[in-house]
Amino acid sequence: MLIDTHSHIYDTQFDSDREETIKRAYEAGIKKILMPAIDKNSDQALFIVSKLHPGICFPMMGLHPTSVNNNPEYKLELQKVADYLKNPPEGTQFYGIGETGLDLYWEQAYLNEQTEALCFQIELALEYELPIIIHTRNAWNEIKEIIDRYKGSNLKGIIHGFSGTLEDYIYIKQRGNFCFGIGGPLTYKKSTLPEIIKQMDINDIVLETDDPYLPPVPYRGKRNEPSYMIKVCEKIAELKNISQKQVEDYTTANALRLFSKIDNSK
Repeated sequence: MLIDTHSHIYDTQFDSDREETIKRAYEAGIKKILMPAIDKNSDQALFIVSKLHPGICFPMMGLHPTSVNNNPEYKLELQKVADYLKNPPEGTQFYGIGETGLDLYWEQAYLNEQTEALCFQIELALEYELPIIIHTRNAWNEIKEIIDRYKGSNLKGIIHGFSGTLEDYIYIKQRGNFCFGIGGPLTYKKSTLPEIIKQMDINDIVLETDDPYLPPVPYRGKRNEPSYMIKVCEKIAELKNISQKQVEDYTTANALRLFSKIDNSK
């Protein structure tokens, strides 16, 4: 069994063939798909997909950092995240917080607002004892400073789409119970990740797609989907000089360690 720890399978890009996409994933061995939230515009789709596919699709709740940018109502959205966690929609259980984080790639003017949103969601993760999904883009120093504040707080989660350095990996690893999400970019020709993966502990790695974005080779240019995650698994096996089955076993165990509530779900 494999677990896709980061999928937006509820995205509108899957509206025409979502059932077939989930079936392809299941047949490829991806038996569980974790779905981070983005913002209020897609929350209802997230809830619907999770209800239609219990035991396969597992929702999380949060506010994406780019949805904070130029959003005068971001504080209201954060409060809605807190309200959903306190009183989930009927038939819905949340398995993590996020995705949240810092993204300074598109816009740097909202760092303070994104930081406020991230810290708000970290506090929710601690309160509900749920893993947090942290998105980081062009903001490694800022993310490390925030994570450092919570050292010793029992914070756990995933550094989604890990693209940092070996030093970033070691720094974060020393400050919390974090795994590092590895997806399609590992297979890209210019990626610096392969050399870092060789030095990472396999017990710190989880697999993800971030679909419909960032498909692995040979699917670049196409819409990404969970079944393509097999290519990431194969690449890690090659880099770590272990079998694909070992990668499957380790990464699945790592995901279940973080998302312990999945084991108790129907």
